[in-house]
Amino acid sequence: MTAQTLDDLLESGVAGRHVLVRSDLNVPLEDGAVTDDGRIRASLPVITELAAAGARVVVMAHLGRPKGQPDPQYSLKPVAERMAQLAGREVRLAADVAGDSARAEAAALGDGGILLLENVRFDPRETSKDDAERAGLAAELAALAGGVDGSAGGAYVDDAFGAVHRKHASVYDIAAELPCYQGRLVTRELDVLSRLTGAPDRPYVVVLGGSKVSDKLAVIDHLMERADTLLIGGGMLFTFLKAQGHEVGASLLEEDQIPVVTEYLKRAEDGGCRIVLPTDIVMASAFAADAESEVLPVQALTSGAHGAEALGLDIGPETRVAFGDEIRRAHTVFWNGPMGVFEFEAFAHGTRTVARALTESSGLTVVGGGDSAAAVRTLGFSEGQFGHISTGGGASLEYLEGRHLPGLEALERPDAGTGQAGA
Repeated sequence: MTAQTLDDLLESGVAGRHVLVRSDLNVPLEDGAVTDDGRIRASLPVITELAAAGARVVVMAHLGRPKGQPDPQYSLKPVAERMAQLAGREVRLAADVAGDSARAEAAALGDGGILLLENVRFDPRETSKDDAERAGLAAELAALAGGVDGSAGGAYVDDAFGAVHRKHASVYDIAAELPCYQGRLVTRELDVLSRLTGAPDRPYVVVLGGSKVSDKLAVIDHLMERADTLLIGGGMLFTFLKAQGHEVGASLLEEDQIPVVTEYLKRAEDGGCRIVLPTDIVMASAFAADAESEVLPVQALTSGAHGAEALGLDIGPETRVAFGDEIRRAHTVFWNGPMGVFEFEAFAHGTRTVARALTESSGLTVVGGGDSAAAVRTLGFSEGQFGHISTGGGASLEYLEGRHLPGLEALERPDAGTGQAGA
């Protein structure tokens, strides 16, 4: 069964109907204010398009990990305020997930109105491992939209690709309660990611960074069969260097992953995907924005002023040139994970170089969500300079690993929209 799309829903008519939209609004906050509104901006088009067509839009989203109970620091209030600013219209916020406030606010919505429910993870049933508990919450959420009642009944749109790898009530179980549709963000993500896993234009270069190699093992394993070149940066590179016999000082290291990494390096030598590692590193005296630093070759990372106490916080200038050249020559590039501690300007050069090289590539360039997406915005690049910036993060990686994503499967289940959650 193929999932229905937003266009299918709009063609059926939405004026006067309640439409539940699962969005990914999991944005960073500081002192009660949104510090990166990229996910809000990405989610608004579907919400406002439905509202413009006369739908009564009820938005579901999560923020952080509040452990199944209300927690003021994870309230969606700042998100609702920013949504209203960006949309130029009122966005009401319910005081709960599916309780008295949510029911009253949903009932009071007029055509074209927008309501944001409070953080769905404030209800422990959202993330429960018990199918019946999740189904119970899904039924309550569906009731906010009036349930299934012919052409005038409610509908569900999944526009949160960043959550489709979760078997949660507002992602998975809700699709069995209402006629369900794939949002434009999800459709776009699938189109782009399928190009990365299908028959990408070559050369196909994958740039991987971030702190832990253990977070990327499955995607490395999967992409080694598909990509031409892997460029390795970030904290994870030190496990690779250690596997090659280099001393890495106090740099981030996962000793238990050395055997796995060694096997990847051997596979590359045996004619598989090329693995390109840095040749020089910016080694620092401490993990701090103003730490003393020096550039050292990978063969001598502990030979500098701080010896074995030094830690690597960015790739070096020689490596930046090499990585940039590889990226610009590629016809397809997927990038996930910063090259260094980009939050500190002194150690942001590697990440900035990779981002700039992507903007200079003539091929398909995909920024794989999470820290990479935050980095390009923090470093002053516009989203329009890249072929696609994923909102998926972990979901994007799991898709590239070839794993099944519950949220996508839910949209294609035979029982979708029948009220038989968990069937």
